[in-house]
Amino acid sequence: MEINEVTHEIIDSAYKVHSILGPGLLESAYKACLVYELKKKGLEVEVEKPLPLIYEDIKLDCGYRIDILVENLVIVELKTVESFTDVHTAQVLTYLKLSGKK
Repeated sequence: MEINEVTHEIIDSAYKVHSILGPGLLESAYKACLVYELKKKGLEVEVEKPLPLIYEDIKLDCGYRIDILVENLVIVELKTVESFTDVHTAQVLTYLKLSGKK
């Protein structure tokens, strides 16, 4: 699958989960249901994937965890907040940089 197809399936699944559950639940509830929907579609899904920081020739565990990685292509970072902040953007940009994903 190419990245656009994977992204389409993720968005489709996210809309389905949100339309069934509605707003107001914890992130963990949406994550569990989204993972279920993605796996139902036959997609490879990794949850809470550790993301080490590579410094020179050392791999450091700094506590970074990708919420959901789909098909080893798309990082999904879930948020159950009223609005996004610069911190949320910085978090995703950090994950993209450290993982080498687009």
